[in-house]
Amino acid sequence: MAGKLYIVPTPVGNLEDMTLRAVKVLQEADLILAEDTRTSSVLLKHYDIHKPLQSHHKFNEHQTVQLVKERILAGLNVALISDAGTPGISDPGFLLARTCAEEGIEVQTLPGATACIPAIVSSGLPCDRFAFEGFLPQKKGRQTHLQELAREPRTMVFYESPYRLVKTLEQFAEYFGPERPCSVAREISKLHEEHKRGTLAQVLEWFREHEPKGEIVIVVGGAPPEKAQKKKRYGPTGEQEE
Repeated sequence: MAGKLYIVPTPVGNLEDMTLRAVKVLQEADLILAEDTRTSSVLLKHYDIHKPLQSHHKFNEHQTVQLVKERILAGLNVALISDAGTPGISDPGFLLARTCAEEGIEVQTLPGATACIPAIVSSGLPCDRFAFEGFLPQKKGRQTHLQELAREPRTMVFYESPYRLVKTLEQFAEYFGPERPCSVAREISKLHEEHKRGTLAQVLEWFREHEPKGEIVIVVGGAPPEKAQKKKRYGPTGEQEE
């Protein structure tokens, strides 16, 4: 009888954000796949979890995914964790989940920590509908994508490195306009959690004067109606309608 794949969120900051169910699943798993075994060892030790640990990250997942699938088919229950947050959201996990789902293996994803939701809710910007963009492309296609996002009417959420934050905010101000509302969340659920809100120009000026550190989530308000992109509509024949 085949085992199961469990996708288990881990804290983005405070270790106490781990759910009781997540701890139980990791305690009972036959194998834990970790993005970085050194980072995950700290969490597992904190909860007194002693299970076989195997590295599974973006540099080796294409080589290991078939082997993991075969082990699950052979009856092992495997739990996948990332360094922080929910695997598959800007972290390894999608490829393994898709491979197992296509094979008919049961995939259970536990609800739990992720950085984007606290950031957008705390921003004060509309969060009934939003566009999660994760990390923007560093080079190829970046400018084209920013041009497209300039007309996005929904609130947008981005992940960014503290080393690239100022440059990214400068580009946002250029493409979206310096008066667009913005919130930058830093070190969510950690001791020095911080939220800076204002226009893109104001937040940019703050981080030009204060070196950013830690994990960063940027939330930017959507385009006003007069600048929002008109959605294409297609009739039953496939022809575009006005």
